[in-house]
Amino acid sequence: MSRNYRVLISGGGTGGHIFPAIAIANEIMAQYPGSVIEFVGAKGRMEMEKVPAAGYQIHGLWISGLQRRLTPKNLSLPFKLIASLWKSRSIIRRFKPDFTVGVGGYASGPLNYMASRMGIPVFLQEQNSYPGITNKLLKKYAVKISVAYQQMDRFFPKQKLVLTGNPIRQDLLMETNSSINAYEHFSLDSKKKTVLVVGGSLGARTINEAIFENMNLLVEHDVQLLWQTGKNYAGEFGTFDWGTRTAFIQRMDLAYQVADVVVSRAGAMSVSELSALGKATIFVPSPFVSEDHQTKNALNLVEKDAALLCPDRDAKVRLGQFIIDLIKNDIKRSTLESEILKLGLPNAAKSIVNEIIDGIR
Repeated sequence: MSRNYRVLISGGGTGGHIFPAIAIANEIMAQYPGSVIEFVGAKGRMEMEKVPAAGYQIHGLWISGLQRRLTPKNLSLPFKLIASLWKSRSIIRRFKPDFTVGVGGYASGPLNYMASRMGIPVFLQEQNSYPGITNKLLKKYAVKISVAYQQMDRFFPKQKLVLTGNPIRQDLLMETNSSINAYEHFSLDSKKKTVLVVGGSLGARTINEAIFENMNLLVEHDVQLLWQTGKNYAGEFGTFDWGTRTAFIQRMDLAYQVADVVVSRAGAMSVSELSALGKATIFVPSPFVSEDHQTKNALNLVEKDAALLCPDRDAKVRLGQFIIDLIKNDIKRSTLESEILKLGLPNAAKSIVNEIIDGIR
């Protein structure tokens, strides 16, 4: 009979950290239903809303990252760090976890460092091909580090690494209810090639502007769009009647189903989802992220002939032609689909949990 566990999961700041954390928690509960899981996040960050919505309790730390420019905000960092370390110690003493899991983000640092000092096994999950600073600082305290890319021994001790992939939303992999016609759901024409354009839930201005400025070219080639502008750009970019445009797509499972080609940023979770689903993708990496890690994520696939990359600085001029060339080239699309699918690891959450349990036995 399997035992149950007490687990603290920490990290967040962005959906790319939060959703894998929740997926890991859900998998622990699926395998060990009597377990007790609580989260530790940074006050004022996204996790303080998303984690309770997923049904888990979360504790907030007074912590933030080091600003890369000279700013008065950095003066408070030592005080925040000390306060967060003390609160982490208090949480651990009260909760008595069997192990902790860090997924990156500010709050992961104090909690997992203190756990290691108190003799609690620490496990890390790194989503990107170029790791964040928190996980790099915590590497010597971890029992195992789950990663989504090969050759991560450039950053972490090789003997601690396990290639598991990133946990993705399991609803994307489920068979869609046959009563739902995906094309009808989005008011699209099933006889036309469809390009899904996504820049994240808030949107990506460069991608949106590139699509808008290349609209005549796309119309000329009879390409229809399923275009998620993001909440920040709702109502912008004039009238639109060549497909469907919306601020946010609720049914991403159906959106991926109709997409012949996807245009996307190259965040870790987007890359993992598109790999697991085998979608022909043009990545437009955001240049506004630390260490330019989205470009590194995309290049990891481009080097394997599993995706195309259009630099953000070139998107307004080149993205339209990228789309047309790929839509018209069935052989290239098929190659991208088969090669990216080889990199997909759809059972990542289960693999991570199995590695953790194996590490504490």
